[in-house]
Amino acid sequence: MSQHAITMRGVNKFYNTYHALVDIDLTVAPGERIVICGPSGSGKSTLIRTINQLEAIQSGEIVVDGVALTDENVAKVRQEVGMVFQSFNLFPHMTVLENCILAPMKSRKVSRAEAEETARAYLARVRIPEQADKYPAQLSGGQQQRVAIARALCMKPRIMLFDEPTSALDPEMVKEVLDTMIDLAREGMTMICVTHEMDFARAVADRVIFMDKGAIVEQNPPEEFFGNPQNERLQTFLGQIA
Repeated sequence: MSQHAITMRGVNKFYNTYHALVDIDLTVAPGERIVICGPSGSGKSTLIRTINQLEAIQSGEIVVDGVALTDENVAKVRQEVGMVFQSFNLFPHMTVLENCILAPMKSRKVSRAEAEETARAYLARVRIPEQADKYPAQLSGGQQQRVAIARALCMKPRIMLFDEPTSALDPEMVKEVLDTMIDLAREGMTMICVTHEMDFARAVADRVIFMDKGAIVEQNPPEEFFGNPQNERLQTFLGQIA
């Protein structure tokens, strides 16, 4: 792996005249775990969606694992970057196992036997191996989100992006998904997670980033971030969610 898992230099993103990302400079080291937080509309989800070009940028540069993110390289980059969304985005007409083996077979051209072996291993890792032959509608929201995590892992990505993965869940289901993510973090996976779960940030993050109005306003290790916030907007934000 290259020196940096992700490098963003001078990244700007517009929606018509709305400036969604403002001069973003960010480097992420291999194995680093970053949590991005901020008020609604601050650019958090847009930022991580640019890392695999789900959102195109208007200026700047993004390099993922040494590969510049361009139209020509986007497929190559996406193979190394797993993403878990707010909504589970599972195919309802496919079983859990079928959801997990589709991408490795199509994109990485692995055999069905190998894909199934990998899928069952990751379903076990997210603690739902017994659900392999069920359909998404037969699972709880927390179970569906864990399937979504397993499905992303089946591509064996170097980097995982999480876009508010617990926001669509009932409160009692949040912990099971966060526990799964904590397990991944402990194994050294490079992770960027957009979330309002500040206990998760305290427990897992190497660095917490606060965004406001499309810009990175403050970033620090959790102890400093929560214990000694410098920016007035961050102080207000932390006061509201405490």
